[in-house]
Amino acid sequence: MSTANPAARAPRILLYSDDVDARDQVRLAVGRRLGRGEPDIEWIEVATADAAIAVADAGGADVLVLDGEADKVGGLGLCRQLKDEVYECPPVLVLTGRPQDAWLASWSNADAVVSRPLDPVVLHAAVADLVHAVTARG
Repeated sequence: MSTANPAARAPRILLYSDDVDARDQVRLAVGRRLGRGEPDIEWIEVATADAAIAVADAGGADVLVLDGEADKVGGLGLCRQLKDEVYECPPVLVLTGRPQDAWLASWSNADAVVSRPLDPVVLHAAVADLVHAVTARG
């Protein structure tokens, strides 16, 4: 017997990184769903800042996870741009290279920050908190 809530909509999470291995690490750490009985996450994976901006502009994601270590356009600068330019920008989680970079996440207006090496428990909790805050707002 399934405990899934048929009325629950799958959370849509944009995952931005130019590194396919980094995206794999995030998806593995967060897991398939945020909790027992919840729908599977719909991942929207993008490798360019332009693609991330397009998804955010279109309202295609509930939460954005941005790699602060991405080449060309890092997730921290992209977060600040999105927060400044996208009307009702979704909550953003930035991944930093080290704990000492948390001040940069504050500068970027990120809603949450997780530093590398990625702790699956911490990352899952941070993503779940942001998604649940969005769904609680309605």
